[in-house]
Amino acid sequence: MRAKPVLLTVAHRLAILAYVVFALFPLFWLLKVSLTPNDLLYTEGVRMWPSRITFDHFAFVLKHSDFPIFFRNSLIVAGSTSVVVTILASLSGYALSRFTFKGKYWIVGLMLLTQMFPLVMLVAPIFKILSPLGLTNSLTGLVIVYTAFNLPFATFLMQSFFDGIPKDLEEAAMIDGATQFIAFRQIILPLTLPGIAATLGFVFTAAWSELLFALMLISSNSASTFPVGLLTFVSKFSVDFGQMMAAGVLALIPACIFFLLIQRYLVQGLTAGAVKG
Repeated sequence: MRAKPVLLTVAHRLAILAYVVFALFPLFWLLKVSLTPNDLLYTEGVRMWPSRITFDHFAFVLKHSDFPIFFRNSLIVAGSTSVVVTILASLSGYALSRFTFKGKYWIVGLMLLTQMFPLVMLVAPIFKILSPLGLTNSLTGLVIVYTAFNLPFATFLMQSFFDGIPKDLEEAAMIDGATQFIAFRQIILPLTLPGIAATLGFVFTAAWSELLFALMLISSNSASTFPVGLLTFVSKFSVDFGQMMAAGVLALIPACIFFLLIQRYLVQGLTAGAVKG
C-alpha cells in the first residue's frame, strides 16, 4: 500500500521531466547549431555538443547582415500591437462584461466569426484595402492588421476576467462619488493585472512570430520583420544553418525578457482566464 503512492509520485515526476526535455530540446539544438563552426556542421554527424564552438555566426548576424533592422522592426510591431490591443481589449471587454445594449450578442457573434476564417483567404482582400492607403510595405500597416486579428480573442480573454470581479466593488465606488471611468481605472483595472499580463503575452508572441502577412505585405528589407528576415539566410542552393540559428537565438532574447517581467501575473492570468466566464 505504501509502495503504490511512491510509484505514482516517481511516474508523475518522470513524466514531467520527459515533457520538459521534449519542450526544451529544440531550444538546446538551436543553441548547439548556432555555436558549431561551419566545417563541423556536416562532418561530425549527430553529436550532443560540438568538439569546438565559435561565435562567428553571431558576429556575422550582428555586423554583416540586416538582422538588427529586422530585430528593431519586430520590436516596434510586436510592442505597438500588444499595447494597442491590450488597451482596446480592456475597454471593450469591460463593456461586454458590464453593459447590456442593443446588438450586443450580434457583436459577439461577429467577433467569433472573424476567428473562423483561414488567414490565407484574407491576404488578397487586406492587400487590396491597404494598397490605396499607402499602408503596404509599412510597419503601420502590419500593426493595424495584427491589431485587427488579435483584438477579438483578447477582448474575450479580458471579458472573462471582468466577469470574475463582483460589480459591487465599482458600485460602492460610484456611491462614494466616483464616476464609472474612475471606478474602472482605479479599482477594476488593478484587479485585472493577471488578465492584462496574459493578454500582453499572447498578443506579443503572436505578433512577434507572425510570418504570413509580414511576407505578403512587406517588400523591402528596411521594413521586414524578424520571421521574414530569417528567409534571407536561405539561398537558391543552400541554407546557412549556423547563421540562421544564431539569429533565432538572438530573437529569443526579447521574448524571454518580456515573459520574465510579466511571469508574476502570467500563470495566474492564463489559469483564471481559462475557467472564468
